[in-house]
Amino acid sequence: MRGGYAGPIHLVGEETVQPYERPPLSKAHLEPGGEVAPVPIDGQGLLQTSGIIHYPGLEGSCDRPGRDGAELILSNGLRLAYGRLVLATGASPRRLPMAEGLSGVHYLRSLADAAALRAALARGGDIAVIGAGFIGLEVAAAARAHGCSVTVIEPRDRILARGADPYISGAVARLHRARGVTILVSTGLSALRNEGALVVLSLSDGREMRVDAVIVGIGAVPNTAPAAAAGLAIDDGIAVDKALSTSDPQILAAGDCCSFPLAVYGNRRVRLESWRNARDQAVQAVAILSCASPAPPPVPWFWSDQYDHTLQVAGLVDEGKTHVCRDLGKGAFINFHLSAGGVLVAACGFGPGQYVARDIRLAEMLIARRATPEPDALASAGVKLKSMLVT
Repeated sequence: MRGGYAGPIHLVGEETVQPYERPPLSKAHLEPGGEVAPVPIDGQGLLQTSGIIHYPGLEGSCDRPGRDGAELILSNGLRLAYGRLVLATGASPRRLPMAEGLSGVHYLRSLADAAALRAALARGGDIAVIGAGFIGLEVAAAARAHGCSVTVIEPRDRILARGADPYISGAVARLHRARGVTILVSTGLSALRNEGALVVLSLSDGREMRVDAVIVGIGAVPNTAPAAAAGLAIDDGIAVDKALSTSDPQILAAGDCCSFPLAVYGNRRVRLESWRNARDQAVQAVAILSCASPAPPPVPWFWSDQYDHTLQVAGLVDEGKTHVCRDLGKGAFINFHLSAGGVLVAACGFGPGQYVARDIRLAEMLIARRATPEPDALASAGVKLKSMLVT
């Protein structure tokens, strides 16, 4: 094993397929002519060659947690003794109660979800997207690529209200509208019903819409049921410390399911729903289980593809009190967010292709160092961010 561990590793998962990458589900899997097969998470088939024992299509519960002889009881009755257990149970789409039992309503989390949604988009017609976060907007872009008529409905006063600053939100909204998407902000949903093969939406402003399919993207809920049943502490997810340990020192948690203290923000407890955080915490868990010294948790980083543009965010935008904008040209820009004391705490970039990627990566390094760059220097495209790393 890469971490040097030579003992047995048991991998239990409720899906019946081999572990796969989830980011393509809202991107390449949905686009016309895009990738429809799952992208294996191990890439090179290491799951089969590393001696990891995979138990697909099963769930597990803990027996005697925190004591000698602790076991994981699988839903098929098999009992697996463990010395250390890692809970990486992820998150599930937040359900919309008024949509339960209706046909034509889709969520997106699994490969099966993506396949059903892709088929719906391929049929064309009118599509409503409930929620204007990363997932909802990526689905809207894919739907437009299929030629669908798309309306995005968001109860808040702007899109991407949680994930980006208002200036980025405005730029992304303009891009979607230019591509033919109707965006309704400050608009709630009063009721949903089926009418034949259609879904009828009653909006808070009194209007009704009839569409062929609805996609619900209103956030995710951490999967904490196994942890709660084992008596572990829950705090917006499975609560872990900086070493990913739960309230039971034999059990670690990582990824979307857990909340943890983030040192770069004064140990503020956060829960991050991102591919990068799940990967980094997996690496951290391997180091801890292998008795190695784990690297410090990196700065949060998110990305989203919207048509031929990319949105990238480093850090937590809500930590900022002021911001400065750097115009990169070609329609790309980055907003740098500073604390009241002038510390760089976040950077949001948006533009065509990967135009913002290099500067966001450099901003990430500055955030990790708690740097206090001059605002005028941040705003000037003529001042290289790399030069600020050597001061």
